[in-house]
Amino acid sequence: MGEAREPLVRIFGILDISAEVITMLVMIAVVAAVSLIIRHNLRERPGKFQNILEAGVEYLDNFFSDILGRKNARKYLFFLASLFVFILMANYSGLIPGVGIFKYFKAPTSSLSVTVGLSICTFFFIQISAFRAGSKHYIKHFLTPIVPLLLLDELIKPASLSLRLFGNIFGEETVLENLYELLPIGAPIIMMALSLLFCAIQAMVYTMLTASYLNEFIEE
Repeated sequence: MGEAREPLVRIFGILDISAEVITMLVMIAVVAAVSLIIRHNLRERPGKFQNILEAGVEYLDNFFSDILGRKNARKYLFFLASLFVFILMANYSGLIPGVGIFKYFKAPTSSLSVTVGLSICTFFFIQISAFRAGSKHYIKHFLTPIVPLLLLDELIKPASLSLRLFGNIFGEETVLENLYELLPIGAPIIMMALSLLFCAIQAMVYTMLTASYLNEFIEE
């Protein structure tokens, strides 16, 4: 397994609509619908579902506060939390029965193009945020004789993030597919149970490293 799949649809000969894209579109539609429903039903006395969501937001706020400090964590929570939720859902989408086996759906983060795209967004977010936090210090950071090494370091960070996430999720999906072919009953269920924890860890590691890279510039 692990062979590259042909795009399901190709528009104008250059724009590919792959299984990963379809899965992401479904994810976006679900998140948008749930967000609208939640916003419409927010209450001062929250119900169980709102309590769960508020607890999740509070956990992320405290988690990033340990890295960035409370003020900066609140300032950049919109991006870091969105990144975490997207990666978590993308990882978990590969555990839905049929995803990864049927050609129309596949975990987005098992594609290198998706993880590279995420890392490019992360790279520009960090650089722009660092520049806005202190433009003089940001420029001074690169005005050294070792500027080529500094630039290389900044490029290696997003590259390592994308390769780490892609390698872990792609490997997990490949193992699940092989287990499904060998032992359709039993083994894949056990592996999927372990993957619930594994996927959450990967999402947390990615966002934690992003917050750490951002904190390096902010501290300066």
